[in-house]
Amino acid sequence: MTKINKPDKPTPNKEKKIVVLGVGNLLLSDEGAGVHVANRLMEMTLPSELEVIEGGTDGFSLMDVVMNADRLIVIDAVKGGGPPGSIYRFDIEDCSPYLDFYKTSVHQINILEVISLSKLIGQTAKTTVIGLEPKSLEIGMELSPEIQAKIPKIIELIFSELETSASLSV
Repeated sequence: MTKINKPDKPTPNKEKKIVVLGVGNLLLSDEGAGVHVANRLMEMTLPSELEVIEGGTDGFSLMDVVMNADRLIVIDAVKGGGPPGSIYRFDIEDCSPYLDFYKTSVHQINILEVISLSKLIGQTAKTTVIGLEPKSLEIGMELSPEIQAKIPKIIELIFSELETSASLSV
């Protein structure tokens, strides 16, 4: 008989694993906003408990990342109907079915689907999404000026989320 070990639950002595996951397609201009934010964060000096991952369009292969996080902050382009550069922040439990995480193929699974699947098999990390309303989804690797200008604000929001998480766990 094969024994299946469940992942360890965080204990007070174990440092929590906080993951910032930037997703999106770098080849479709503003669709790659999450990846651009992740890359900017990777250039910074960050707390040891923080792991930044550039998830790109990896879909199912991000399941392990999602499952092993104690706290997950996802950065992505989100079509919520606002003007380009609008910033959305929501907990995954409050996710509106009207928000659209852009897919580059009908065969892809988006990050909301990955998170939903992980919850079905036991993932319980608090998950927050910070989304940016894209201006352009045209082929190109550069962000539009409206989105580029919002990257510092997104990074500020990420650190604010981390502070809030730290104060809640004390």
